[in-house]
Amino acid sequence: MIKTTKQTIIRDISWLAFNARVLQEANDATNHVHDRLRFLGIFSNNLDEFFRVRVAALNRMLILGKSAKMHLEANPEKILKKIQQTVITHQEEFDLTFADIIEELKRKNVFIKNEKQLSKKQKEYVSRVFEEKVRTQIIPLMIETIPNIPLLRDKSIYLACVLGSTKASMVQRYALIEIPTKVLPRFLIMPSEEGQTDIILLEDIIRLNLPGLFAPFGFDRFMGHIIKVTRDAELDIDNDVNTNLITELEKGLKNRKHGRATRFIYDRNIDPLFLNYLTKRLGLTKKDNLIPGGRIHNFKDFIDFPVSIFSDIKPRPKPFIHPLLKQPCRIMDVLEKQDVMLHLPYHSFDSVIDLLREAAIDPFVTNIRITCYRLAKNSKIINALINAVRNGKLVTVVLELRARFDEEANLRWKVQLEEEGVKVVLGIHDMKVHAKVCVIKKREFNRTKQYGFVSTGNLNENTATYYGDHTLLTTDRRIIADINRIFDYLENPIKKVTNLKICKTLPVSPLNMRKVMMDNLNKEIRIAKKKKPASVIIKLNSLVDYVLIEKLYAAAKAGVDIKMVIRGICCAYTQQKSFKGHISAISIIDEYLEHARVVVFGNGKTPKVFISSADWMVRNLDHRVEAACPIYDKGIQQELTDILNIQLAENVKGRILDNEQSNIYVVKEENKPEVRSQEAIYKYLKTKSYTK
Repeated sequence: MIKTTKQTIIRDISWLAFNARVLQEANDATNHVHDRLRFLGIFSNNLDEFFRVRVAALNRMLILGKSAKMHLEANPEKILKKIQQTVITHQEEFDLTFADIIEELKRKNVFIKNEKQLSKKQKEYVSRVFEEKVRTQIIPLMIETIPNIPLLRDKSIYLACVLGSTKASMVQRYALIEIPTKVLPRFLIMPSEEGQTDIILLEDIIRLNLPGLFAPFGFDRFMGHIIKVTRDAELDIDNDVNTNLITELEKGLKNRKHGRATRFIYDRNIDPLFLNYLTKRLGLTKKDNLIPGGRIHNFKDFIDFPVSIFSDIKPRPKPFIHPLLKQPCRIMDVLEKQDVMLHLPYHSFDSVIDLLREAAIDPFVTNIRITCYRLAKNSKIINALINAVRNGKLVTVVLELRARFDEEANLRWKVQLEEEGVKVVLGIHDMKVHAKVCVIKKREFNRTKQYGFVSTGNLNENTATYYGDHTLLTTDRRIIADINRIFDYLENPIKKVTNLKICKTLPVSPLNMRKVMMDNLNKEIRIAKKKKPASVIIKLNSLVDYVLIEKLYAAAKAGVDIKMVIRGICCAYTQQKSFKGHISAISIIDEYLEHARVVVFGNGKTPKVFISSADWMVRNLDHRVEAACPIYDKGIQQELTDILNIQLAENVKGRILDNEQSNIYVVKEENKPEVRSQEAIYKYLKTKSYTK
């Protein structure tokens, strides 16, 4: 195991352990085969992003050498070596899992066929599809005749072709064909025998038709193998306050396409001479993570594997409207009487849209201010905000252009919003705005009323159907006052920096969120030292911040009981002999993505409960604008605590986060019920009664 001098687990190694948990789900035969394929796709997509971002960062650290100030005190070269070893092991497990899934598909009479396995009728059908839809989308590159091979696109796969002739055995040529998955479906359902479904991949459609492409040039022998390059995705943006962010962002997006290669995956059956030729022409070395794989790459497309061919899929429970917000009702009237917490994806996100739609048409509403990080493709949030402007409201949107991989979409939203008259604020020059907050101002009969929300998740109605998050809808003056201070700061960060400093209720990054969490942990330590029960429950995506981890160690040594649910990275060692208190940590990987951040401090007999947009990471606490929110409503406090306790009892999809990151499943104790927390939470919320 690679350790740091700060007694924490290397972040990147812990991340790989998280992705291994996703691979475990793909390997779990109790999941429906379609879900198993989806988890393979998620695993692949996660790994792609890991190489684009984290491995790219380590490579840059390696180039900079001693001048690089790395937040992990370890050797980048050693970490990269460990990453490559782990990734190759995962690739082998991946291939075995996919082979097992193929056998399960066969038992369901679903067959993924390659170009050599087709019937005559299927060949004719596939050739017709090729001529009608595929041929015009591809242009082969005869790479031996090109002085400099064009940079292979990130997120694309290529068919690397070896062309030969039986008449001239010594003549051999090489070509590359980009598979046009951006414009054509990856999967084609072919005419099949009754009771059977045959599917072919887009690259195999092209393989079948290689003779039609190359025979006119005298070739009659063809081999095609899939290859893929992953590139550095970091945008090189000048953060000087005077820099035109839009220009720099557009420049950065163009440069990303030319980013340094961080991984090269190839079909392990490719001709060795051709592989050697390719790596040399592409300027790659063994240090660039050359990963042998199977016949198929870009498994992320399997997230969208055809679902209609399966008749035995149990439909996912539909999100339901929170009982207090069922339409028709005026949501603002409800909030004047009590706070409401939406627990997504169990509760419907429609209530957030309904609130904004209501604000857009309410004649007494004057202002709406909201932060946006990642929006849905056809965002209903944006639609409501635009209609608010058309109805005469002043609307301010803080739009984070640097949300990774959503930069282009957010640039388009900026243009559209400004054309409609929305005031668009682009955030802070040297940090991302990751807080999820909104405030609505209403002036009625010479009285000002304000409504708002604080959320742990993005304002995205698509991801809200499978991301686990919490959104507090409130009129609490203490919370609303701080939300307004955050917006005052964001709209004028130089002159209004004091507004952020005087937030009294909401812990905010980069100013005091870590301090607030530290202060509460210190209080638990003091309680424990008095031999009284002390505890903390922590729910996060990632636990990386060394200062907070060290404080957790101190708390455990003092006897504080610490229970954690960490979906992704967990850099804390949970087992040390010096701990008097108990640290338990689990990760839940299931149908929904656990995205919420919640912390409950025991605080004697009066618990303190916070929800937050921020993980416990250096970037979130020091380099982003984030907001946490205390929960004052006792009923909502109990809801959150109940949900956390259900998750802590998980014994179906939970893995223990031990020092070795070995991903051992939580074992159901004898005489205890089976708890699959996501199903149990749905049932808990569906049957919960509320009084207005």
